[in-house]
Parts: sequence; structure tokens; C-alpha cells
Amino acid sequence: MSFSVVQGLSKSLAMTVLSEIGDKTFFAAAILAMRHPRRLVLSGCLGALIVMTIFSAVVGWAAPNLISRKWTHHITTLLFIGFGLWSLWEGFTEEGESEELSEVEAKLDADWKANSGKAKAGPKEDENLKKQRRPFLAQFFSPIFLKAFSITFFGEWGDKSQLATIGLAADENPLGVVLGGIIGQALCTTAAVLGGKSLASSISEKMVALSGGVLFLVFGIQSFLSTAEL
Repeated sequence: MSFSVVQGLSKSLAMTVLSEIGDKTFFAAAILAMRHPRRLVLSGCLGALIVMTIFSAVVGWAAPNLISRKWTHHITTLLFIGFGLWSLWEGFTEEGESEELSEVEAKLDADWKANSGKAKAGPKEDENLKKQRRPFLAQFFSPIFLKAFSITFFGEWGDKSQLATIGLAADENPLGVVLGGIIGQALCTTAAVLGGKSLASSISEKMVALSGGVLFLVFGIQSFLSTAEL
């Protein structure tokens, strides 16, 4: 394994772990695993995160072909420094624990009650008729898998971790970024699903934000001091 792959993998792994722990999708995975079979929740959440990681890395890899390598290098540097300052600001200004866990839980509770109400109110239908009325994908995949996949995928879309992965893939070896991202996502998602709400509620989001901010600043300074590979 080349040095560039190892460097991209280590950066992506560290960035992913510190970005995903305490994130909304982390809390969503923990709460869903308390109500549904863990294997379905884990496969759905992890599948969405893998797809998102590969997509983001491909976008980052393609960026230098659309914009000059010099400009993508400068943009990546500013991106890391900006994310670092943003995370530090969130960490220092956070009063107590974040409300993200309660927000995600309230949203999933509302969705749970709505679905339960529909199930109770609706008359009993023939099983074949139910299958015919299901969406196309639901006929091949478990509804729980699709729910976990969609919540995680759209929750990550436009998130700080996705943008950081794009920037990292534009400046580092894309293969290493993908491998590091997938390993990091697998570690965080497995911890959320197996640890459940007790683990999620015990995480100090302030420390995670401060650690992530320092890491982003280190990446930004390293990028600033290095030269773009033409």
C-alpha cells in the first residue's frame, strides 16, 4: 500500500470518527436500533454512509479535472480551516449537552406514532394487496432497512462531514479517503447500534466538537504549508 493511500486513509478515518460521533445520524442509528432489529438498522445506516462516502470521494476526485489543481488545493485549505473554526466555536459556545439527541428522538417518535396510528386505523387487508401497494423498493428490501437508509442518507446530504470528504478526496488519494471513511463509518455506526441510547447520551459533544475543530485546523495548516501537486 503506497504512502499516499495510507495518508489519505488515516486522515479520512480520523476526520470521519470525530465528525460522525454525536452527529444526528449517529443518534438516529442508536434510537432506531432500540425499536427495530439491529442487523437491519446497521445494514441500512451503514449502506447509506458507504454510498455517501464513495459519492463524495468521486466528486472530490473529479473536482481537479474541472478546476485547476492549484485552486482545489486552496479551496480545500480554506474548507478545513473554516470547519475547524466552526467546530471550535460550537464547542466553546455550547452550554451543556446538545439538544440534537432529543430533537432526533422527538422526530422519530412523531414518525413512529404516525405510522402506528395508520396501522391501527386502517382496516385489515389481504397480504397480496398490501404487497401490491408497497413502493417498488419495499418489495425487495425490508421497510426498516429502507427507513434506516433514507434517514441516514438524507441526514448526511450537505453535512459538514460530506463536504470535508469531498475536500479531502480532492487533495489526497481518493482510494485512501474511501477506505478510511468506510472504516470510520463502520466503527461509529456499529457503536451507535450496539451501544444504543445510553452510549449516545453519555458522549460529551463539547469535547467531540473541540477535538474535531483542532483536527480540521491541523489538516488546514498542513494543507497551507504544502504545495499543490500539479
